[in-house]
Amino acid sequence: MLKRIFAIVKKEVRQLKRDVRLLAVIFSFPVILLIMFGYAVNFDVKNIKIAVYNQDGGKLSRDFIKTLINSEYFNLVGMINSNDVANKYLDQKTAQCIVVIPNEFSKKINSNQNTSIQYLIDGVDANTASIIQNYMFGATAQFNKKVTTEFLARNGLKEFTPLSIETQFWFNPDLKTTRYLIPGLIAMILIVTAVITVALSFVREKEKGTMEQLNVSSLKTIELIIGKTFPFVVIALVNAGLILLAGYLIFGVEMKGSYLLLLLTTLIFLTASTSLGIFISVVSDSQQVAFTAATFISLLPSLILSGFVFPIDSMPFVIQIITNITPAKFFIEILRAIILRGVGVAAFWDQIIYLLIFIFVLIVLASIIGKRKAEAA
Repeated sequence: MLKRIFAIVKKEVRQLKRDVRLLAVIFSFPVILLIMFGYAVNFDVKNIKIAVYNQDGGKLSRDFIKTLINSEYFNLVGMINSNDVANKYLDQKTAQCIVVIPNEFSKKINSNQNTSIQYLIDGVDANTASIIQNYMFGATAQFNKKVTTEFLARNGLKEFTPLSIETQFWFNPDLKTTRYLIPGLIAMILIVTAVITVALSFVREKEKGTMEQLNVSSLKTIELIIGKTFPFVVIALVNAGLILLAGYLIFGVEMKGSYLLLLLTTLIFLTASTSLGIFISVVSDSQQVAFTAATFISLLPSLILSGFVFPIDSMPFVIQIITNITPAKFFIEILRAIILRGVGVAAFWDQIIYLLIFIFVLIVLASIIGKRKAEAA
């Protein structure tokens, strides 16, 4: 059995060696995609373009403006002097937020009177607008505290805070989006690599007419599957290692959990991915159809429905059910648990069971469809 499997593995390796361009794409694609996603897909909002309409001109209003522009989150793009100019800045996207400081702002604060500041925010991108709003609220709260402290000091009083808030962020203390995205990126690259390569490998045998020769040989089905998928599983594991290494060197993402546990769960996920590739190869009769189907079934669900970018809990209930069509959903939960939180099997054993169920269902479906197509032929 081992000799027959080894013979199939040798055949697949020789075919891969002949296609140098494919090998170059397979090994360069993960790192390139990591860099693109790491720098381009970033939910951290910085360098917010703000313009200030200061109707007051007093010291406190100038201090408040300094508080904003001294922050790494805001870039001052202009001082404006009318509502028309403010509207123009927003219409032309020159600024994302207009800060309107009312007349007698400094005078009212110095007289212990309440006053207000208006923020005009571009709400086209709802997520960015919400983040800008929170940043502005934070800057306002910081300025309020400063003014209150100075007022109490002038009157010989000590500031009394009955309840202080101290927030600690676990697992991602810097709140960097890249740390959240890299586990999902690993899952997406692995499933795309495994599904497409395995599907094309089997369909190529169909097109060349060599699948019938393999079927009538002494090879058993399980030997053929292991022999043809083994090289691609190894390639996928190498890609996973390259992504982890590049993520550590470029973005500082450290592995906190067990490498052995990561290896075992990755093998289970790759088995699920190759079973998906086998299923596609059974229902496809040409490499073009197989490539299109494999790309559509592996790439889009793993990008949109896996929780890689968009949280599944925020999706409608019906869509949450549909997300179960991709094994990447379950593997991403496992990866984030191992890589980011450093926890053990107790935290994600149910995800492993879901992957095993996924493997069983796809293998059974592929077997049934394959037998029916063979009988029809």
